[in-house]
Amino acid sequence: MIDIDFDDPARDDVSLLLDEHLADMYATSPADSVHALDHSALSQPDITFWTARENGALLACGALKELPAGPDGAKEGELKSMRTAAAARGRGVAGLLLAAIVGEARRRGLSRLSLETGAEDYFAAARRLYVRHGFTECPPFADYVPDPNSVFMSLELPPVRFP
Repeated sequence: MIDIDFDDPARDDVSLLLDEHLADMYATSPADSVHALDHSALSQPDITFWTARENGALLACGALKELPAGPDGAKEGELKSMRTAAAARGRGVAGLLLAAIVGEARRRGLSRLSLETGAEDYFAAARRLYVRHGFTECPPFADYVPDPNSVFMSLELPPVRFP
């Protein structure tokens, strides 16, 4: 059984996975196009961090960063640091983790969840995952600027209406 729960990005096994993530980002993208966060940045109060584990073994991680409210007061979030361990790829773990994060964003009343990922072929599987979960390409958001090495995507989260 895969357990998805809040976790500490500084935990030893998580920190190693995040180090691997950052190394891959710098190996596949120009340095000024790398927006991945390390474990200390992911420990900030505006970020909630999750892991997916099976029998205690780390399978994946991801985070939700709450963005400042827009001029209309709408609350938005950014998906950060999605990473699946090599041994767990192809098992649907990233989709389960993404669904949990989207669910939490909805519970918090966020109106949109956005993300930045790479434009290179290396990131094609990630982009397909996001599209399968309803994300569409969008212009840069928050403090991002147009970058040919980045793809920006967002998912609208309309309010849940009860009869």
